[in-house]
Amino acid sequence: MTESSKHPETICLHAGYRADPATGSVAPPIYQTTSYQFRDTEHARALFGLEELGNIYTRIMNPTLDILEQRVAALEGGAAALAVSSGQAASAMAVQNIAQAGDNIVSSTDLYGGTYVLFNNTLRQMGIEVRFVDPADPEEFRRQSDERTRAWYAETLPNPRLQVFPIEEVARIGREEGIPLIVDNTAAPVICQPLQHGAAIVVYSATKYLGGHGTSVGGMIVDGGTFPWDKHAERFPLLNQPDSSYHGAVWTEAAKPLGPIAYALKARVTLLRDLGCAMSPFNAFLFLQGMETLPLRMREHCRNGQAVADFLEKHPQVTRVIYPTKQDETYYGRAKTHLKGGFGSLCGFELEGGAAAGRKFIDSLQLFYHVANIGDARSLAIHPATTTHSQLTEAEQEASGVSPGYVRLSIGLEHIDDILADLDQALKAAHS
Repeated sequence: MTESSKHPETICLHAGYRADPATGSVAPPIYQTTSYQFRDTEHARALFGLEELGNIYTRIMNPTLDILEQRVAALEGGAAALAVSSGQAASAMAVQNIAQAGDNIVSSTDLYGGTYVLFNNTLRQMGIEVRFVDPADPEEFRRQSDERTRAWYAETLPNPRLQVFPIEEVARIGREEGIPLIVDNTAAPVICQPLQHGAAIVVYSATKYLGGHGTSVGGMIVDGGTFPWDKHAERFPLLNQPDSSYHGAVWTEAAKPLGPIAYALKARVTLLRDLGCAMSPFNAFLFLQGMETLPLRMREHCRNGQAVADFLEKHPQVTRVIYPTKQDETYYGRAKTHLKGGFGSLCGFELEGGAAAGRKFIDSLQLFYHVANIGDARSLAIHPATTTHSQLTEAEQEASGVSPGYVRLSIGLEHIDDILADLDQALKAAHS
């Protein structure tokens, strides 16, 4: 791939790999190995001393994962990426890399249910406070921050509300305060590049659209390489003070010969080393296969998603449609600013009859799969109040946008006529 190749279609096919020099293999190989032979003792010393990057042990790095990491970093316009075992691992590690007991982060309330539980329970048990704010007012992030705030967190296209997060506004405020914005871009690959809108870190559940076929679980963390960690040394001691677990390394200094990757480097050689949340080489291979068609799939996902939203808006059994183009002008305008090439494949709607109607609708579907996932090539549906958000209280469900009659759809790649026909018959059955 040439340096001038900026189009996602080209990046997703070529970034990070050209035919294997030893065998000529065009497809990236699966390096199914645990460890790697050092050339000599000096080579081993240099690798462990971080004087050069290279393979040591697959819990920390692997050649197949390296291709995926380079490809995702190139797609996002980032300096480096880290492949991990799941999207939840990516979200947790993105915070743990710069926050410790006694610190806090400020997060949008518009979150995937699993992330909310992670933040509100597990991180709190680790001593990291999470302060939740309504993203409708970007200044609220500033107001809820103090000297122990280490990051702000949000999702580009959060379900269930599907109100595009104000990345540009919040990132700008964060730069003024010296606080990085971490953005989960799982629902909007290709159509949104959070780093270009000012985010410092991007995370993904690669399980969803990046893989695209429901075959593997994984996560990605992308370091934008632009946040000035060293200029805010007091706020980020984990990156600017000697790390006793790695020969007293100061990560903002140790990374300089390798590029602007202090954040990614620390996450790799400390968190991956200690927590072991590594992606398998085979899963990395599957994600590489998925990425080859990612831009094509996203175009079709978005086209079908819009068609479903238009259909539901006119259906007599539907009381409300939740989709970026069906929001008020504030959110629709924000969607047009942040999303290019479509508005995603997630679509929500509310039914008359509450939870009973929602469950009956789900049970009447014939084409859609009833699963707790999004971003599959197949169309998927779920009733969040009794599944993905069931661990939340009624008040928490309401705050996150989940009503008893809310149904979430992830629109796949089937022919649109077949998708609409299945929705129509299930809607009629729900009210029969």
